[in-house]
Amino acid sequence: MKRLLTILIPLVVFSTCHPRKENESLILKESTPLAAGFSAERLARIDSTLNRWVAKGWINGAVGLIARNGNIIYHKASGYNDLETKTKLKRDDIFRIASQTKAITSVAVMMLYEEGKFLLEDPVSKFIPSFADLKVLDKFNPKDTTYTTIPAKRKITIRDLLTHTSGIDYAQIGSPEAKAIYAKNKITAGLDVYEGSLADAMTRLGSLPLSHQPGERWTYGLNTDLLGRLVEIWSGLTLEEFFNQRIFQPLGMNDTYFNVPQEKASRLVNFFMEDSTGLKKYATALGGDMNFPLRKKSYFSGGGGLSSTVYDYAIFLQMLLNNGEYNGKRYLSRNIVRMMTMNQIGDLSLGDEKFGLGFQIITEKGSTLFPHNIGTYSWGGAFSTTYWVDPKEKMVVLLYRQMWGAHGSDIDQTFKVLVYQALND
Repeated sequence: MKRLLTILIPLVVFSTCHPRKENESLILKESTPLAAGFSAERLARIDSTLNRWVAKGWINGAVGLIARNGNIIYHKASGYNDLETKTKLKRDDIFRIASQTKAITSVAVMMLYEEGKFLLEDPVSKFIPSFADLKVLDKFNPKDTTYTTIPAKRKITIRDLLTHTSGIDYAQIGSPEAKAIYAKNKITAGLDVYEGSLADAMTRLGSLPLSHQPGERWTYGLNTDLLGRLVEIWSGLTLEEFFNQRIFQPLGMNDTYFNVPQEKASRLVNFFMEDSTGLKKYATALGGDMNFPLRKKSYFSGGGGLSSTVYDYAIFLQMLLNNGEYNGKRYLSRNIVRMMTMNQIGDLSLGDEKFGLGFQIITEKGSTLFPHNIGTYSWGGAFSTTYWVDPKEKMVVLLYRQMWGAHGSDIDQTFKVLVYQALND
């Protein structure tokens, strides 16, 4: 017995001294399909399909990235940045990521939450007084944009903003009533703004009516722009400074900007729209100049103002998949990431899906429709960029285009199928 204990004790100590932390070493690196459990032959179907879409005129081009267990097994550009000159799209080209900015702003918010700057149930009016006396839209006259209101039943909270349940609607892309009211009060979606400040705009927003009672339903709106202003208040930095100092520089996101520097201007991709004759390059969209990333601004839209590359954003997503850690530095605790990526809207309707603190969450019903797993979280941008993170498969996937066309939904859905069919383990 004495001899047996001598043998067993060292074994027990050895097996418990250094427990492995899940995902602790998952830093993005180029690898082979086989190393990540993919079939190279099946993965090639993505190339042939993207090329077919280019040939058919469904897209001018696209850049895709797939990483599993930190292994980048697909990072390619297909098609053209300029259809007339046949200038090819490059995989390090810079895209306007629009609402993909929201996830970064949400992470910034939760970083400050971890520092004790606020609680999720705190009212917004605690930090921006104009939100103290909220009204809800009752009747609206489209002829002269006049309206009547009723009192809000409660104040809106930080949680309401993160979940898009506050009742705040969207300028330029929201309901007809909201678009008219916001335009009259010079509230925009924030992409091509050079007059006034974010602070002034968000203060004005507090005096305008909500589309519905707080917490009553899910409404996509300017919630994350308002969160961006709160990040500035809590941190004492501009949103651009906070992103650069606390997220981009530490992560190595070297191509993500509100203001794309002149030396990288040639990498900003062209924007296309489809008409009856096919895809055409457009200089404007949503009433703004599509060169807005190159025009120096100090109005920083936390809901849509950033430009980035697929690789930079993949780093950001891998950090979340790693439960808040990347390359030896922790940005969020694992339980905060858990909160962000679980259902936070209860029984409120969002189609077949739910919403967390900044992300759409795939439900059991949603997982019956496409191959992604329950708990996959995702979002995208107005100019046809999209991403998702599948924790069960430990996979990060992005597809970036810069266009509006008739086949966007078909492309997104087919790409999803093509990614999962290539898994081979």
